[in-house]
Amino acid sequence: MLTVLRSSWALMLGILLIMIGNGLQGTLLGVRGTLEQIDPGWMGMVMSAYFIGFLGGSKIAPMLLRRVGHVRVFAALGSLVSAAFILYAVYVDPVFWWFLRLVVGFCLSGLYVVAESWINDSSTTENRGQALSLYTMIQMAGIVIGQLLLNISDPAGYGLFVLISVLVSVSFTPILLSASPAPVFQTSKPMSLRELMRVSPLGCVGLFLMGGVFSALFGMASIYAAERGFSVLEISWFTMAIYAGGMLFQFPIGWLSDRMDRRLLIVIITAMGTFSALLGMLASDSVWVLLGIALLIGGTTNPLYPLLLAYTNDHLEYEQMSSASGGLIFINGVGAMGGPILVGYLMQKTGPSGFFLFIAVLSGLICLYSLYRMTQSDAIAVADTGSYVPLYSSSTQVASELAIEYQEDQEQEEQEQEEQEEREEQEQHAAEHDASPATAPQTPRA
Repeated sequence: MLTVLRSSWALMLGILLIMIGNGLQGTLLGVRGTLEQIDPGWMGMVMSAYFIGFLGGSKIAPMLLRRVGHVRVFAALGSLVSAAFILYAVYVDPVFWWFLRLVVGFCLSGLYVVAESWINDSSTTENRGQALSLYTMIQMAGIVIGQLLLNISDPAGYGLFVLISVLVSVSFTPILLSASPAPVFQTSKPMSLRELMRVSPLGCVGLFLMGGVFSALFGMASIYAAERGFSVLEISWFTMAIYAGGMLFQFPIGWLSDRMDRRLLIVIITAMGTFSALLGMLASDSVWVLLGIALLIGGTTNPLYPLLLAYTNDHLEYEQMSSASGGLIFINGVGAMGGPILVGYLMQKTGPSGFFLFIAVLSGLICLYSLYRMTQSDAIAVADTGSYVPLYSSSTQVASELAIEYQEDQEQEEQEQEEQEEREEQEQHAAEHDASPATAPQTPRA
């Protein structure tokens, strides 16, 4: 890990700054919207625009990269993001904010594609897994740090909007000055949704519902906390706990994923997420209780994305995985677009508890559907499953294909190790046979 960090620290630093700015802007908008008395329904529409833009960017950014190259795309999209962050504070209006969130989602999708392409190009077979793990950790760490920065200035002013604009602007410097020459951009054509559904119904349904859960957490957590009357400090703690839970639970769940039936693990963690969300609906006004609930929900929902990807890949040939990753990300993105809108509607009708109600319903549906799928087919033997690779939900197809390459490297390495052990065992048997004392011939009696 340290070797990877030494060779790509500037690129990772730039990604960290982008993620800090992106993490802060979502929470800041939620708080500012509440202060401006924009109702949760409208704020749900605003937050949803990010995921609409992100999904559109994931389709259009590759075409821009092939036309004008990585550096120009990165500089152009980054400039638009920086400008949008400033414009949030210039004119406070939900329709104007909706448009800006759409632009930010579109541009950040392209920025992630460029950054992940450079990571993919600079990684080798020996450090590919470490590079991917470091990238995921930095993404989540940036989101967590962004929540803490909410406390350094008044959300009702301009200071925090200027800060996130500066963070994104500064992030370009280490990336553009240190990145290697732009790699050739290639991604596989997505597999059809019908074929994906036939291969892995649970993967498709689970990722669609998971998109709604993730977008609700990413877009509406701060609005929920503000509607509950939390202070700015308490809001930052609440949103930070969600992402901190994802960081803490990611690797333990990944370890279990490689050692048991993944469908059973999906049932267990979605049941825990459902139970935690129901507790959130019934919880008192105790901030500490709700912080614990947020930690559990984040810990059980964030790792579900790579777990569902790994489960789906278990049903695919290696040649199909890259094509499937694009389709799965699209399914997840479509689910994400509606999450904030539905949460905003529920919060209008039922109050702040509608936030937890939405998460409980979707997590419960994934749990029940997983149980149903367990009755329809036998489990794949653990020895025949691929490795769990940590990924963040906002990763693009480039990161998913990088994870697939790492998985193939792992399987090839394990196969070579097994063959080596088999050869050594055969050589040992041969040596023991040669070393055994020969039976002396008997001399016939006269």
